[in-house]
Amino acid sequence: MAWNLKGSYVETCSCDLICPCNATFDHGATYDYCRVTLVFDIREGEVEGTDIGGLKVVVVADTPKVMTDGNWRMGMFIDERATDEQADKLAQVFGGQLGGPMGALVPLVGEVLGVERAAIEVQDDGVNHRVRVGDAIDFEIKDIVPFGVETGEPVRFQGMFHPVASDLTIAEATRSRISAFGIEYEGKTGLSTSDFSWAA
Repeated sequence: MAWNLKGSYVETCSCDLICPCNATFDHGATYDYCRVTLVFDIREGEVEGTDIGGLKVVVVADTPKVMTDGNWRMGMFIDERATDEQADKLAQVFGGQLGGPMGALVPLVGEVLGVERAAIEVQDDGVNHRVRVGDAIDFEIKDIVPFGVETGEPVRFQGMFHPVASDLTIAEATRSRISAFGIEYEGKTGLSTSDFSWAA
């Protein structure tokens, strides 16, 4: 069951800036729900001996206002360039069946809405991050550089409980259109990291 992956990550969710769920899962979202798109651009890695480097996975979720209440609805897009074997291994990792960070979220998921193959494009350009998934998802987030910070370094959220990492960059959505697996919303806030690492 050994696997590992490294890559970059971006997300956008329906909460206003800054998402209360990122402070702690048991804080209520801005609205009566939290809808989120998690985008994983895998640079290198393998799952049970299968190389998964260069592939992308997108998870879309619709959760209650308080995430720890459970009953999440979740769907997944897997890179259309993946072989059947690669797609199966990725679905197991990101569906939580092989443990790791997503495995910790499995008890919160009440309904799996499906797993689909799609063309997934991810572009990282400095503080700007763009994502397109077929005709279902098209968004851009921009890392927030605080007023007066002459180095241009964006603000980071440290010590958080998040499946990707405990230290992520805070961003805001500059463009957003999400309609996937029956989940529709306008992304407003976001998170990113150019480097995350998982293993189990």
